[in-house]
Amino acid sequence: MWRPLRNKNFRLLFIGRVVDQLGDAVSPAALALAIVAATRSSVDIAVVLVCSTLPKIALLPLGGVVVDRLGARRVALAAALVSCPAQLTIAVVLLGGRIALVPIAVASTVAGIAAGFDTPATLPLVVGTTETSERQGANATMSIAASATNLGGPAVAGLLIFTVGAGWAFVLDALTFLVSAGTLVALEFRGSPIARQSLREDLVSGWSEVRARTWYWTSLIGHGTWNFAAGMLLTTGPLIAVVHMGGRAVWLTALQAAGVGYLSGAFIAGRWKLRRAVLACNIAQLSFALPLVAFAFDAPAWLAVASYGLAMASLGFLNPVWETVVQQQVPASVLARVSSYDWLISLVGMPVGYVLGPILGRGFGYALPLSVAAGLVLVAGLVPISLAKVRAVRLAPASVQQ
Repeated sequence: MWRPLRNKNFRLLFIGRVVDQLGDAVSPAALALAIVAATRSSVDIAVVLVCSTLPKIALLPLGGVVVDRLGARRVALAAALVSCPAQLTIAVVLLGGRIALVPIAVASTVAGIAAGFDTPATLPLVVGTTETSERQGANATMSIAASATNLGGPAVAGLLIFTVGAGWAFVLDALTFLVSAGTLVALEFRGSPIARQSLREDLVSGWSEVRARTWYWTSLIGHGTWNFAAGMLLTTGPLIAVVHMGGRAVWLTALQAAGVGYLSGAFIAGRWKLRRAVLACNIAQLSFALPLVAFAFDAPAWLAVASYGLAMASLGFLNPVWETVVQQQVPASVLARVSSYDWLISLVGMPVGYVLGPILGRGFGYALPLSVAAGLVLVAGLVPISLAKVRAVRLAPASVQQ
């Protein structure tokens, strides 16, 4: 699993991305706590989250076209150089001692725009810095690092907040973008040039590649359903845990179990080579129904925590395996565009889940929306499993990969 790190170019990419992810894990926690301390308003937090999330989702298809046209390294470098001053702007506001929501929202919007271009560059960057036989190990290594930074980021944020102030978390985040930019400049990257055509033709050709693969678009519906259900659980689970399961410690323990589970799943993905990888991914995503049902019906706390950890272990396994299949099955010349639609379909349901969870919970009780979400997860996973075109997709042995 660690063999790709012997490759100098992937090692540079790995270092840059891990440092970048650490900053991204530190700054949201610091900003949320700073806003709550200053304004006591969850609405202000929601405004900032929307400003950073919506531009990213909206620009993903365009970002995929730009990455395929200009090259993943060039676009990722530009995104890092744009994100750095945006995070420094937030740092200046917070270090000034008075929370000004407008400049924070504007800077968050700029960072979200940059993320819309950087996200589709991820898979092409891995392809351009690794050999085909190293891809699954490389993807798993990146997932392990991401989950580790997600576990450690809030702790670093807390340390900075209680020592030097929340603003320094954004100084740190800005510096991580500079480190990432430096590694991108230093590595050698193998690109795949594409034929020149109009923007509309580029967008249509990327979508056509998705539609042409039944295993792909049917599985993406499942991914989007997972994230929709996850959005519902993230907004209703804390309240259920506090009111019905024993308090805040239950939810915090569930989050820690989720982090450890994701990390464990990524380790397994790096060591377990599966031929029927798409089938395995769809089976793995069924597990998210378990914590949804557990929280819906006020299960014992240990069962809710364990089921959440298991579901996130499945996600930690699913992500790198899925990325490896996509990198193998999709031509490199359209990989960023296809990846952008992948992210778009996968992520668009999460903010919907954020909104619907509390609304439906207040109107009908939390058991109904969470159990319906569990049913949707099961259906969205079982339908692809039933299709022969999904079961037929296999990862080729390393010796015949292209």
